[in-house]
Amino acid sequence: MKKLLLSVFALTAYVSVNAQCNELFISEYVEGSGNDKAIEIYNPTNSPISLSGYTIARYSNGASTSGTGGVTSLTGTIAAHATFVLVNGQTTGTPTSPACSIAMQALANQLDGVYPAPTYMNGNDAITLEKNAVIVDIFGKIGEDPGVAWTDVAPYTGSLGTWWTKDHTLQRKQSVQQGVTVNPTFFNVTVEYDSLLNNTWTGLGNHTCSCPTGINEIDNTISVAVYPNPADNNYFNISTSEAIETVEVYNVVGQQVMNQKGNKSVKAMKIETSNLVKGVYFVKVSFADNKSTVAKLTIK
Repeated sequence: MKKLLLSVFALTAYVSVNAQCNELFISEYVEGSGNDKAIEIYNPTNSPISLSGYTIARYSNGASTSGTGGVTSLTGTIAAHATFVLVNGQTTGTPTSPACSIAMQALANQLDGVYPAPTYMNGNDAITLEKNAVIVDIFGKIGEDPGVAWTDVAPYTGSLGTWWTKDHTLQRKQSVQQGVTVNPTFFNVTVEYDSLLNNTWTGLGNHTCSCPTGINEIDNTISVAVYPNPADNNYFNISTSEAIETVEVYNVVGQQVMNQKGNKSVKAMKIETSNLVKGVYFVKVSFADNKSTVAKLTIK
């Protein structure tokens, strides 16, 4: 019988990937115009993680140390399967260094410090996420100056190919479950990141990852759309390819917070969320013959 609870099969799958999904990693890199820059990190685990001891460091222009690039200590806690966004903190512009956009700073969990700080990267600086001075993720290649930016053609430096790390937003692929802990021989950014247009940061604060949650997608054969996502108007919609029997909403620790019956002839529903706090949830949609699917939802 297919259930939302862990079966022997699901437990085996969970153990195999949980060995990877056990540490924070960089989930988004925003290198926009001026000082519109940000680093997002993601918690792939089923528990909150304190940021005490975590830092983000910048290795400027091929430097082998972060002495000239700056180090920022992170503060606070990241909830399970949630993100933390560090945004450039400059609020007053100069002729050579404009202020970071107010709209971007509004998305921050923490504003970065004054120059030199990690979010003054300009496309050719390696960035690390470290825990107690031990690297848990690397963006770029420490000790390599790629020129203007890392590119999509070997040897992945500014001499060949299209610039990827300058004037772009890069989002970690859903399949990535852990950070890069060993300095790479080559930094081929296309392997683990998807590229978005310059000055695109609407995705900051949200990340989708294939790491397992307390809710396991045992039977996920039916297509389902959940929108708007993030939901910020006290509701979200569900549209599916089969008639809906029930909709259940779970928080990130697997607790059911909502259960609503559907109409067996209807393939779409509008779900009120005014009683739910902001955060990440999982929506289980059940159909006939014990079929179900699970979708991730963020409420802002």
